[in-house]
Amino acid sequence: MINLPAQRKKLHVALVYNQKKEDVTNQSLTEDSENPSKLTGNFYPRVSNFFSENKNYNQAVDLYAEWDTFETIDAVRKALEEHHNVSLVEADQDAYIKLKQLQPDIVFNIAEGLHGVSREAQIPAMLEMLNIPYTGSDPLTLAICLDKSRAKEIMSYYNIPTPEFWVISRKEELRDITPILPAIVKPLHEGSSKGIFNTSIVRDREGLEREVNNVLSRYNEPVLIEEYLPGREFTVAILGNEEDLTVLPIVEIKFETLPPDVNPIYSYEAKWIWDRAENPLEIFSCPAKLTEQLKTKIEQTCRKAYKILRCRDWCRIDVRLNKDGQPNIIELNPLPGILPNPEDNSCFPKAARAAGLNYNQLIQTVLLLAAQRTGILTDSYSLPKIFSGVNV
Repeated sequence: MINLPAQRKKLHVALVYNQKKEDVTNQSLTEDSENPSKLTGNFYPRVSNFFSENKNYNQAVDLYAEWDTFETIDAVRKALEEHHNVSLVEADQDAYIKLKQLQPDIVFNIAEGLHGVSREAQIPAMLEMLNIPYTGSDPLTLAICLDKSRAKEIMSYYNIPTPEFWVISRKEELRDITPILPAIVKPLHEGSSKGIFNTSIVRDREGLEREVNNVLSRYNEPVLIEEYLPGREFTVAILGNEEDLTVLPIVEIKFETLPPDVNPIYSYEAKWIWDRAENPLEIFSCPAKLTEQLKTKIEQTCRKAYKILRCRDWCRIDVRLNKDGQPNIIELNPLPGILPNPEDNSCFPKAARAAGLNYNQLIQTVLLLAAQRTGILTDSYSLPKIFSGVNV
């Protein structure tokens, strides 16, 4: 087991979050913030009944898919409270005032934001205005990575492989482009597989027009049309800053475990419908079975993307192989999902466990990295260089 450095003092840590709203419940984290250990509830999205009655998966209730459940928020709180004093702050319209009044030593930020293209940047921007240190990437990196085309443009400039892509804002613009088919159609700035359904893979012009219209009408935002890559898919969790990066064991997505006759993508249905804690799919393999050559190539590609996009503390990067077996970056997730229950198939915690970090240690490590980066923690601290098998 990995031993984290001893704490020299307790910090006042504000945990800033957005909480899922799909469940019908009368309780929220803020109702008993003075004694959060009393809180109970289950905030998982309850859409299974909807899907049994509605076969059109594109009508999924995915509005709050990016937000965290009570279970996740409470697990992060408990991990932080092993060493620190923790205050809970919901990332709503009153968050700025609450943070200004609290003046915590540091914020552990897992807030996905409320509205707009730059929603993930909202809390970090507030914190920078208040001069409060926080975990994770800065507002610019968060905004760029959420706008997938901007991230892909930067990666392309630096010769980081990424699938070819096209962006359109109106269906009439389809007349002016000839995307490579098959392609995958997705909203330009969503996460947690929002807007990516089994039908999102298109193989002809008719399907392309259908999916573009679906995204434009449902999400009211530009559409990313991306070349579909036929190879294996991986997700890569990275911890650290600047040159001191640790790549955790690589996770492979095993599409053969999905229901028969569906497309081999990690769609909304795969993430939230077919794969549930009460009936989990064996969809992830970690560590992935890779040759040393491919493993090194994936890690090097992800490290380069992490540094070029100026990620901080942690990020999960999705990778897919093209027809020639070369790794391409699909997207970067600098606010990675961190479901605490191992049966929930959350990739970052899964990679951490494979590296010898339990859930609490993962959360504490991210806080330590941010505290070191911002000068709150003056002691030198690096993760042991044992995870990836290569020098980092």
